Amino acid sequence: MRIHIRHRTVYRYDSRIDYTIQLLRLCPREHEGQSVLGWSLRVPGRKEPLPVSEDGFGNIVHVHTVNGAHDRTAIEIEGEVETSETHGVVRGEERLPPAFFLRPSAMTARDAAIEDLARGAVAGVSDPIERLHRLMDEVRRRIAYSLGASDTTTTASAALARGEGVCQDHAHVFIAAAQSLGYPARYVSGYLWTGDNAEPYEAGHAWAEAYVEGLGWVGFDPANGVSPSEAYVRTAVGLDYQTAAPVRGLRRGLASEDLEVEVRIAAVASQQ
Repeated sequence: MRIHIRHRTVYRYDSRIDYTIQLLRLCPREHEGQSVLGWSLRVPGRKEPLPVSEDGFGNIVHVHTVNGAHDRTAIEIEGEVETSETHGVVRGEERLPPAFFLRPSAMTARDAAIEDLARGAVAGVSDPIERLHRLMDEVRRRIAYSLGASDTTTTASAALARGEGVCQDHAHVFIAAAQSLGYPARYVSGYLWTGDNAEPYEAGHAWAEAYVEGLGWVGFDPANGVSPSEAYVRTAVGLDYQTAAPVRGLRRGLASEDLEVEVRIAAVASQQ
């Protein structure tokens, strides 16, 4: 499947600020089931290419800085990726040993409620894949999808207690619960084609992956109740949203911020 992605992010400030620095994890890497046919990242008005490196998770990271008075900054992405069905299994991109992802972060720290959810979801089941699918289904059941019910600082325990959130919250709760059962688990950010080439989105997508002995990393999308298919494009992994965020940064100056995001994702016909 060939997927074409356009992603535009604009930050506007109600007064001029002095300095902005942003880390951008917006470029996919190749692995089994995902090939990058073309990808560009640009900042309108900037002539030089952005500095680029890899972080400790293997994510491609660009650094965008504006050193001078400004009231607006924008980032534009366009690219095409070819994917194939792997039934959620991810191979060929490992950077860290699975045991590293048993480590909870501030956003995926588990409490008694998360541990109870995990134990209840898998009671009487021994097969690890079935256990993780049941866990995914239970997370989806316990957290209703609701825009505006959480933000980028909401922890797994807070999301579960509230009982509503977005894909980021589903992923965090799944990770915390899976880790409580002894499964290494990590956060994934990227894109999802939902079948509509015309409808724009206001954000990318997020899901989780858990490590299954003898099989490897397997994706689980609690927000949709499925394992990722060829309609998914992975761009970054981490312990949580903070370490895999598409855009994360700091600014200097007293101003209110307005964020505008438009993501367009389309399936395109393969060229023969």
